[in-house]
Amino acid sequence: MLKTAFKFIRYDKAKSIGVIVGIVVSTFLIGQQIGILSFLTDLMGGLINNSNTQKAQIWVVDNMTNNVNSLSQFDTRKVYELQSIKGVEAAYPIFMGAAIAQFSDGKTAAVNIIGSNPPYFVAGPGNQKIYKGNIFDLEKPYAVSADYFDQQTFDSPTAVGTQLEINGKTAIISLQTRNARGFGGSYFYTTLDRARAYCNASQYKINAIAISIKPGFTPEQVVHNINQAIPGVRAWTAQNLKSTTVRFLVVSSNIGSSIGSLVIFAILSGFFIIGLTLYSTAMDRIKDYGTLKAIGATNKYITRLIITQSFIFSTVGFIIAYGLLELFRLSVAGSGLLFSLNPELVVGLLLITLIISLGSTYFFSVKTIRNVEPASVFRI
Repeated sequence: MLKTAFKFIRYDKAKSIGVIVGIVVSTFLIGQQIGILSFLTDLMGGLINNSNTQKAQIWVVDNMTNNVNSLSQFDTRKVYELQSIKGVEAAYPIFMGAAIAQFSDGKTAAVNIIGSNPPYFVAGPGNQKIYKGNIFDLEKPYAVSADYFDQQTFDSPTAVGTQLEINGKTAIISLQTRNARGFGGSYFYTTLDRARAYCNASQYKINAIAISIKPGFTPEQVVHNINQAIPGVRAWTAQNLKSTTVRFLVVSSNIGSSIGSLVIFAILSGFFIIGLTLYSTAMDRIKDYGTLKAIGATNKYITRLIITQSFIFSTVGFIIAYGLLELFRLSVAGSGLLFSLNPELVVGLLLITLIISLGSTYFFSVKTIRNVEPASVFRI
């Protein structure tokens, strides 16, 4: 079967190459758009992703919030109320505020100042996000963090030791992060009191409270206990708050519909381009298929032969597309567009490629060839 399928593929090399190119383009575009969407959704949940998730298992925010990137302020006394809730081991206040950073060259940039207290720094940056320096460097006078990739956004250095002003107050970058970013804003991490000072905020105001739970309790149990006992705020597991944020932003920003429409367009265009090219190829060889039927080949055999050709095309096309996607991923990583070709994505792309290729083959080619009469071979 494979040997015969390869003979048919070699029969018209130009069209065979056309089919493979169609598969490569379709698969690459789908993978590229899904990768970009993955990158954007990571940014949407950046405040959670960058946090110390070992301590920040639960987040408490105001009861109207469904977007962690837009947190309202409430009274810091809620921290003491939360510490009395069953299952709560400790409560850690978090402050987040907007500010203007001015660099030594005079350039300015809007940034988000995020503060939490040592030694845990529950708001972040997590150890996996630290590029240069140590988390405890944020305890130094005037210390803030800045992200490696933001130096392109600021067009100013973010290296350790860089001095700048935040809302007119002296600051020194003492810790450099890598990909500790958020959706639509740059994050500067520091201590709680210093974050309030830079943002000219009251010492009695916070934006969120991170909760660590006692052994023997689940996050869901503690979330329920908090939501039943304390009005005006709402507790979430960190993962649920992130997921809710991503859903809200994907819908409200139309990113989901934009990227989704591109993926659907790539699937549909691939389906018809590949299907019609294979159909044209099959029609060029219709006498060969008729001859096979005339010497005893069944419709089942003919179907398997055509499907085998399609499977070979899709396998070769997927391998090439995967290589191009990997090159694309590596080429954009240096500019800060980071995403991974994880096993789930690769398997999903392979399945989509097979569905497009095999589905279009069956729809356009198999049905036509199955209806070919053996006697048609002998007609002039």
